Amino acid sequence: MRSRLAAVAASLLAVVAAMTGCAGTPAAPELSGDTFVHDPAFVAGVDGEPSFLYSTGNGQVGDGNIQVRRSDDGADWEDAGTVWDEKPQWLVDAVPGVDNLWAPELYEHDGTWYLYYSASTFGSNTSLIALATNTTLDPADPDYEWVDQGVVIESAGTDFNAIDPGIVEDAEGDPFMAFGSFWSGIRMVPLEWPSGLRAAGTEDDEPLRLADRQSPPNAIEAPYIVPHDGYYYLFVSRDSCCQGADSTYNIAVGRSEDVTGPYLDADGVPLLEDGGTPVLATSGTRVGPGGQSASGGLLAFHWYDADLDGQFRLGLLPLRWRDGWPRVEWPAED
Repeated sequence: MRSRLAAVAASLLAVVAAMTGCAGTPAAPELSGDTFVHDPAFVAGVDGEPSFLYSTGNGQVGDGNIQVRRSDDGADWEDAGTVWDEKPQWLVDAVPGVDNLWAPELYEHDGTWYLYYSASTFGSNTSLIALATNTTLDPADPDYEWVDQGVVIESAGTDFNAIDPGIVEDAEGDPFMAFGSFWSGIRMVPLEWPSGLRAAGTEDDEPLRLADRQSPPNAIEAPYIVPHDGYYYLFVSRDSCCQGADSTYNIAVGRSEDVTGPYLDADGVPLLEDGGTPVLATSGTRVGPGGQSASGGLLAFHWYDADLDGQFRLGLLPLRWRDGWPRVEWPAED
């Protein structure tokens, strides 16, 4: 987990060693159970704790709230319900027509879990990112309760789209939220602890610009930033999601020495000028990977199964590093 820093780093190394038989990258788990997951926020279990997936909701289940899944071994997943039984009424009023909630992000700081999530309707930027907090991710824990903390940022009437939050801390421990989908690309705002909301005095500031395709429809979204060896790596999903086996989604990356950018790809092209080093794309019947997060040395994402009429599925693949850049590879198909 990104936010437990040095204390958890040692635990993650132990998890990796157990999974691989050495101190290295974990093997790709053979997934089973309930793996029909879209936009996974993945948290790998540490020291025998279960792993969790929070994901985009289903409008027919739990009032469309963020879905929860858990696994005791990181491979076999089971449904663990939804964050709430009903959406907060203020959110329904703020985004008319909202059905399911989208693209959650999980971040732990000082014993508190922060759940950022999106409310929008398809093709609109009458959108917002909201926040809830908890002391545990496990619905079976007696202390489990997601407390609504309200809105973080709204985008109605602006040139950006407030969905797809991704949280990162800089070297000083100050939090930032990257976000964005199409419109004016990937943007960023500073946050503050312990509220997890926008930093005081910055609420009216124009969000920073991190990535832009430079041509309509500016098909870039789902930012996720991973600190690694002195750089910040900005993972993005590009092109078309949510079209089943016709999806063209793919994952690309750029890096920066500063959390606020500029982010460049491996060829030195700025992500603000349509740069991006490919990470993962369609391979055979595994179509349109994207909506990524990372934990415990694994990259989580969804993809569309051409063998199952384009049904979306969970992907968990090792996140390897070579020459300063992440490498993710599909396993060979049978």
